[in-house]
Amino acid sequence: MKQTTRNVSPMSNQGRNAYVVEHLNNAFLELLSQKPLQDITISGLVEKAGVGRASFYRNYDCKEDILKAHIRALFHEWTDECSGNSAMPLSGQIRMMISHFEDHRSFYRLLNERGLTYLMKDVIIGICGPKPGDEKTQAYASAFVAYTLYGWIEVWFQRGMKESADEIAELFQAQGL
Repeated sequence: MKQTTRNVSPMSNQGRNAYVVEHLNNAFLELLSQKPLQDITISGLVEKAGVGRASFYRNYDCKEDILKAHIRALFHEWTDECSGNSAMPLSGQIRMMISHFEDHRSFYRLLNERGLTYLMKDVIIGICGPKPGDEKTQAYASAFVAYTLYGWIEVWFQRGMKESADEIAELFQAQGL
């Protein structure tokens, strides 16, 4: 379970760390909305978050790790929903994924505007890409799905996120995938 200030005691180490992570995330997203990634310093970030520099490095190696963790948490919303319905066709899963992006449009638009959509690729590959123990057929099938998802998302962002989730699912079905 993801740690948040709402589900752990504020006096525990977990509670203090959840506080730090939440404040770093919120401060980082606010700073990113104001300036490019390369202009955000760790010093400025921890000052805005109201936490110590050591707290940043206890949780992250670099600024991009904050975004990757945020993307991973958002992605788990739709992947958890998809995993509960294994009979859903891939086009239905695509529809759910695009609906997820629509629900979090401001965050994903910010990623796109800042040229940071490549960070999603790492998360997508981690979630649905090949795993070290996969046999070759599964590895290549997983790679196909992961990179196809990323490619479609990237094009959708580049096109201004105009098409609806239903339109994207229909386009996907029309490809015979």
